[in-house]
Amino acid sequence: MKLSIIVPCYNEQEALPFFYDEFRKALSHSVFDYELIFVNDGSTDETLSCIKELAKRDENVKYLSFSRNFGKEAAMYAGFCNADGEYVGVMDADMQDPPALIPEMLEILCSGEYDCVATRRVSRKGEPPIRSFFARIFYRIINKISDANVVDGARDFRIMRREMADAVVAMAENNRFSKGIFGWVGFRTKWIPFENTERIAGKTKWSFWGLLSYALDGIINFSEMPLNIASWFGLVMTAVSFFFLMVIVIRKLCFGDPVAGWASTISIMLFIGGIQLFCMGVMGQYIAKIYGESKKRPHYIISETNKSNAERIR
Repeated sequence: MKLSIIVPCYNEQEALPFFYDEFRKALSHSVFDYELIFVNDGSTDETLSCIKELAKRDENVKYLSFSRNFGKEAAMYAGFCNADGEYVGVMDADMQDPPALIPEMLEILCSGEYDCVATRRVSRKGEPPIRSFFARIFYRIINKISDANVVDGARDFRIMRREMADAVVAMAENNRFSKGIFGWVGFRTKWIPFENTERIAGKTKWSFWGLLSYALDGIINFSEMPLNIASWFGLVMTAVSFFFLMVIVIRKLCFGDPVAGWASTISIMLFIGGIQLFCMGVMGQYIAKIYGESKKRPHYIISETNKSNAERIR
């Protein structure tokens, strides 16, 4: 049996030697053949050179190098499209996904009880408190408003059977949110908890605003709730406006009370205008996603690879 492990890389030259050594150590007693697929996501450092050196030392090391930075989601998708193994996994190169867990994950999969073994962090030690707070809020929200089962603390680090990997490849949308895709396709999943570990070298590529944008993409990709909220805003504001219109008419007819108050009128207009712009913004986000999908641009373009059967554009 063959195991394919996908490793998205963006400026990871410092971490790659540590990762490769730990990965080899983890599989030193395994009966599995393996291919280690590094996906160079347009790195600007010596990541590609480092990967090529590893490929010279180990014929099981494969690489796909993008023509530019397409993002981690595209890198993972390229790996899934080009993985040959009966078991397919994905993990980061920064050692925040411990390779030492791989033997346990394979043992669970080989039992036949599960189709996928995934990992989740049980702590966020070392992470900024504000990021941890918003992460927990995000998981609560997306699980309430969508049909994608995204476990709190879930990592992309997981190993799955070929059938599940094929299902992930079949979901070929450009606006990808893999945690949601893994949950949406279903299959029997075993979760392995582990303590959070900090990256062994280099710096994180995710800023707070980048993570916030990624979270919003996940919500929009897997839920229509924002559109429903905009619709309810419109309905509620219409009802409120009608109520106040009736109050004004009754006051004028019964009491002859003229309606005064320029400041209050402007405030109401600004408030309603803000609600309208908010609703238009929500609809605009969905329209932008539709526009992006309609162009049918490739997820990635591979400029260089050592896999003879690689799909260079998809």
